[in-house]
Formats: sequence, C-alpha cells, structure tokens
Amino acid sequence: MKNSFEPSGSRSSIRGLQKMVIEAIGKSIVGGRILPGEFLPNEPELGATYNVSRTSIRESMRVLSAKGLVEIRQKVGTRVQEVERWNIFDSDILRWHHEEGLGDRVMLDLIEIRQILEPAAARLAASRADMDQHRSLKAAIQTMHDQLDNHEGFAKADLDFHLAVYAASKNPFLLQFGTVVGDFLRRVFLIQQEAVRGRESLELDVQLHNEVYEAINRGDGQLAADTMLTVVLEGKNSLIAALRSDAKSSEPTQG
Repeated sequence: MKNSFEPSGSRSSIRGLQKMVIEAIGKSIVGGRILPGEFLPNEPELGATYNVSRTSIRESMRVLSAKGLVEIRQKVGTRVQEVERWNIFDSDILRWHHEEGLGDRVMLDLIEIRQILEPAAARLAASRADMDQHRSLKAAIQTMHDQLDNHEGFAKADLDFHLAVYAASKNPFLLQFGTVVGDFLRRVFLIQQEAVRGRESLELDVQLHNEVYEAINRGDGQLAADTMLTVVLEGKNSLIAALRSDAKSSEPTQG
C-alpha cells in the first residue's frame, strides 16, 4: 500500500503542494492501486509521506471528496468511494484514466454517450441556432479544411464544431457536457485520426461535418440528427481501428 502514496514531486507554494497530493492520490484511486472501500492513511501519516502540513492534506481531501473519489467521515477516516459515485465527467478524473492507461474504455464509453446526445443536439440546433452560431459552425468547418495537414489543428477545429452544435441546441445541459469533456474529446479526435490514412479520408470527414451543418442551416432536424449520428459512428470505427492497431503493435514479437 505504501507505494501507492509515493510523492511525485515537491512544490514551493501551498497550492502546488496540494495539487501534488491530489494528483498522486487521485491517480492511485483511478488506477486501482487504492480500491473502493479502503481507507486512506490518516492526516499525520499522509502529511509525513508528502512532507506537507495537515492543512494541505485536509484541503486536498476536500477536493478529492468534491470529485466523488473519497468520503470523509469524522472520527472514522477517509474512505475511497465506489466507482459509480465518482464524478466521471470531472476533467481531472478523465485525464487520470488516460494517464493510468485506462483511456480506451473511457473513450468508448464517451462515444456511446455521444451517440445519444449529439444527434439530439443537432436536431435542436436545426430549429434554434442563431446567426452567431451559424458563423461558428461554418468557421469550424473551414478551419478543419485548412488544417488537413495539421492533426492538432484539425482536432481542435473538429472539437470546435461539436461544441458549436451543443451551443446551438440552446440547451445548457448539453452545452455543459460538451464543455466538460472537451479536452478529453480532443484527445479522442487525435487518436481517431491515427487510423485515418491520407488527406482524402480527412476531406471526406470535413464533407460529412458540412452535411450536418447544411441540414442545420435548412432547419431539417431529422437529417441533422441522422447525419450527426453517422459522424459519431464513423469516428467510433476509426477509434476502434486505432486502438486495435495500438494493441497489435504492443504485442511481443516472436522470433
């Protein structure tokens, strides 16, 4: 158990020290080195492990508690929560999954959610988008086209398009979902591109995104939803292909 709490570095500021503790313990929980139901060491023990004050430990535990990772009980201790109680859309928790080598599962789960939400957002956008949102959608598509040879730029523009669709739905819950998972979604888009070979395939992706916009522009909610579902499913196929390629390349060679 002790190895799970090895400090990952030291910072001069109180905030930096707290971040170090949050990162180390959060990643240990997400990575399964500390299991649900287990109790963390007490404040003095954690303070000694990380060479920080009890106040820093206490504040770090409050942050982890707000993320749903731990439950703090006075006179009992701090216990790791069951996975279903975690705030799975928290940006740190999403990032920790990726850094702990668990990103594949989360990415596929995220696409399942997108299959439900994004067609609905596109349908709403077809009847609710204002002129500013139309301009944002068109600008994102143009940038995707301009960044065909730049994977980072293409992925950012792709994300901007999907966030613009969420915004155009005028539903605050949909918009917040897109905003919260935005950074992780950009990483997904980058991985999807690894499975796409050649400029022509990316051009087809831009064309498909443009078809979503054209349906929104015409006010055809059903077509917008159907085309958006195709966009998400095409991305899912690319992601699965990329993950399979990574898994195959990591297999030991025999000779």
